[in-house]
Amino acid sequence: MAQVSLTNDMAKPVGLIALCLVAVSLWALSISDSYAVQVYKSIGAHGEVKYSQHQPRDNKNFDLIEFRSDGRQNNAGQMAGKTQSNQNEPTQSAEDQRVAQLEARIKDQEAQANAQRCQSLRNNLTNLNVGGRIYEMDASGKRQYLDSREIELKSERVQKAISQYCS
Repeated sequence: MAQVSLTNDMAKPVGLIALCLVAVSLWALSISDSYAVQVYKSIGAHGEVKYSQHQPRDNKNFDLIEFRSDGRQNNAGQMAGKTQSNQNEPTQSAEDQRVAQLEARIKDQEAQANAQRCQSLRNNLTNLNVGGRIYEMDASGKRQYLDSREIELKSERVQKAISQYCS
């Protein structure tokens, strides 16, 4: 095995080259985080999607997309922080999101309860229209049979309730 020794005259240029390489590497790393490519996405005359580095001539119906040097996609101007779109977005606090979720849940529960009431009203109307003997329970728990006129009145009231509450 041959042994190589660097003389003092050779060590200076090698050290200088190494120092330059380190400086260039650090500089390249610092600019790689902020480098982005802008791409214009537009729809062609026949509905095809087109990508270009130049803005379309019609200056409408295009999206500006920025791709970072690491391959990830940004919203246009996001890296520089210069777009108005990302500055004007209202952000909901956790409390506001929780309130919105609760309101949505309450609205769903009310809709389900209303659907059940409507189904019950429709079932009652069907029972009233079937015919036969129909009764109601009085306060003491005894059956009170309805005559034809009472059945007709109840049927009309149920029909009004259905038209009012069930769409």
